[in-house]
Amino acid sequence: MNTRFLVLWVITAMMVVFVSCKNNDEVFAKKVTTGLNIVNATADTLNFYLNGTRLNNTSSLFPAGQSYYLTVPAGVQNYSFKKAGPAVYNVLFNLPLKLLDSSLYSTYVYGESASETLTTQDELPIDTLHPDTTMVRFVNVSSDAGNLDVYIGSSVSFKSSVFKTSSAFVEFPGGANEIKVFQSGSSIAKVDTTITFQAGSIYTIFSKGLLNGKGNSAFNIGVALNH
Repeated sequence: MNTRFLVLWVITAMMVVFVSCKNNDEVFAKKVTTGLNIVNATADTLNFYLNGTRLNNTSSLFPAGQSYYLTVPAGVQNYSFKKAGPAVYNVLFNLPLKLLDSSLYSTYVYGESASETLTTQDELPIDTLHPDTTMVRFVNVSSDAGNLDVYIGSSVSFKSSVFKTSSAFVEFPGGANEIKVFQSGSSIAKVDTTITFQAGSIYTIFSKGLLNGKGNSAFNIGVALNH
């Protein structure tokens, strides 16, 4: 075999092995994700987008509805919201969110601007949950209602819940429970209803609407399932 050809062949083979080893050692960027639940506390049906791509492809988000936890990229991302309807509907607002890796979040939308949202980091107490009990918390996103007192049956109460805040999750027996909501200091219930809670699940009760609102804008409560 020609000596020059043999040397060239050996060098070429060594370069192929070197490049192959380098490729095998290359570290690819890890895609980190988190969970985001969008809760619609407005009177409108909404669609929502991540960097321009619609996330709720199955159906629009109706008043008091939720997306459940969607897998989205962690870090800083830009979310936008539109009223459902013709494609010409303009974006209501953009909402940049910085979400931690491998966590759970809920964003409550109660108006038509980014300032009319509340995002909570949801630390679900799954490890301590018993099959015969449930967990519940309360979120106040009614802008004109002031502080609220919420009673669930005879076992759970959330006192003086401040606007745009979330309580911690509380364990209780579950089942059918009467829910009463008062403005703090008042003896007249603004909401008096019964909700059935499934044992072994985790829920959020949230206020929505305005005290003097009409139709879907009327003051009421909604229920979101966290687990």
